[in-house]
Amino acid sequence: MSQPMNGGVTVLIVEDEPLVLDMISQELVDQGFAVLEADTAEAALSIIESGQTVDVLFTDIRLPGEMDGWRLAATVREQKPELPVIYATGYTVERASQVPGSVFLKKPYRPSAIAETIRSLMGSNGGPGANGPN
Repeated sequence: MSQPMNGGVTVLIVEDEPLVLDMISQELVDQGFAVLEADTAEAALSIIESGQTVDVLFTDIRLPGEMDGWRLAATVREQKPELPVIYATGYTVERASQVPGSVFLKKPYRPSAIAETIRSLMGSNGGPGANGPN
């Protein structure tokens, strides 16, 4: 098993569309990130609450279940106030509820744009991976 190249940065991807989840995960792994996957906000919270390392939250806004991506990020930020958050959606956002310091990506986006955004966020937060390979 190879070590992540981007300073050991672990990204939790929350996406209910299996093909999109697979595409994003593969791109981030190829870019040297460690990846955790969840298809609902509730599954993502279980991962966070399990104590696994999560350095960045990448979440779709519209998710199945009781909680959407906005609420997921707000809930996670109560436990991890400095956690970088990236939101994504293919829908028109009528009322954005972004947590402070987060980033919003509109679908369709290039998978490589996610890696670039993560590096940017980690650099601005002084976290690991800021000087990862290009």
